[in-house]
Amino acid sequence: MTALAAGAVRRFGVIPRAALLSHSNFGTSDAPSARKMRAALELIRSLAPDLAIEGEMHGDAALNAELRLANFPRSRVKEEANLLIMPTLDAANIAFNLLKTAAGDGITIGPILLGAARPVHILTTSATVRRIVNMTALTVVDANAYSEELRSRA
Repeated sequence: MTALAAGAVRRFGVIPRAALLSHSNFGTSDAPSARKMRAALELIRSLAPDLAIEGEMHGDAALNAELRLANFPRSRVKEEANLLIMPTLDAANIAFNLLKTAAGDGITIGPILLGAARPVHILTTSATVRRIVNMTALTVVDANAYSEELRSRA
């Protein structure tokens, strides 16, 4: 999922800088969820060695490079993360809704469904007109990429 999410970020013309989020900060806990995120880091580094990714870390460390580098100077991600990977779907949904309300200014894109065979996305009952327009635009871009992929296979 992290590789798919990084690909989605790249489609926006942005170089992904990913952070694997956890209640643990660079090994401060050995709880199962922290171990899961450390294992995910090893896996994604083997699958996508060029991806700027670090973890497991607290959310504030992901979004504040100065704080992260003060506590973990060997971090491979030197700037603020722009792709936050959550440990569970619950955490992702909670974070999305909090950020949309606290910092989104009503302009959000998502949730984005990744890994489906065809371009498809989700609109929730709280979707604003602006979000519907954003998600429609994203789906059109995905549909065009899908069509190009099919043409290149032919």
